[in-house]
Amino acid sequence: MIENLKGIYETVNFLKDTNLRLYDNKEVENYPPHWHTPIEIIMPMENYYTVECCDHAFHLRENDIIIICPGCLHTLYAPEEGGRRIIFQADTSILRGMKEIESILSILSPVIVITPEDYPDIHSSIQTLLMNIKEEYLNKAPLAEVFVYSKVLEIFVLIGRNYTENTQRFDVTNNKQREYTAKFMYICDYISAHCTEDLTLDFVADLAGFSKYHFTRLFKQFTNVSFYKYLNQKRIATAEKLLANPEYTITDIALNSGFSSLSSFIRMFKLMKNCTPTEFRSMYKYD
Repeated sequence: MIENLKGIYETVNFLKDTNLRLYDNKEVENYPPHWHTPIEIIMPMENYYTVECCDHAFHLRENDIIIICPGCLHTLYAPEEGGRRIIFQADTSILRGMKEIESILSILSPVIVITPEDYPDIHSSIQTLLMNIKEEYLNKAPLAEVFVYSKVLEIFVLIGRNYTENTQRFDVTNNKQREYTAKFMYICDYISAHCTEDLTLDFVADLAGFSKYHFTRLFKQFTNVSFYKYLNQKRIATAEKLLANPEYTITDIALNSGFSSLSSFIRMFKLMKNCTPTEFRSMYKYD
């Protein structure tokens, strides 16, 4: 199933003239630790399936759904007795011009498992949407890619609204939940758009209208990561794109990704990607 793997980086072979790839996978085969830039959605249809990600093993039952965000290192294990599962990959970069996509990806990051027990209000709808994607992809009808991306967006909307409406992320009264959620979605979008600039905790906290200490606590509640980790994740994602262009030096990329020095860039890149920028570049497939 992994057709192009260099080191731990997978170059996804999209369906011709699309940014999509879907497997109706029946292989009794394990796949080694790897990562890729498309988002990945997996749903077992027959038997179980195991996904190891972020130092945790997720044992998926039939119809459980896992969404793995871009850049997340993961390993796949198939049952010896066989089975069947949908493995769907889509390039989300074409969607990132939409204001709230980054915020939704932050909600998903690095991985989310949608089960009937944990997400009773949206699981069956997402399952249906994933089956719609499978049918449309395999039929290759006119405008199939547009149709599939419309279903991906529906999945994002369901998860995002479920998160904002039903999840009490902040330790505040109920009437403050919606206000804080909208504010921190805006802040996440702002950080994504300005991550290459000299953003400081004090500046962003002031932009949000909170003290630095209050903002730090609320931001962690909303994103599950610290402000600086979130900022560095966005900077490393920017660097990945720049590394695809061989005309840029590693130093150029470090400075244009928001890092103050080459050494801090290399250190953070290796921490997040398990390889150096130079190693990443050597694994990248150029057209």
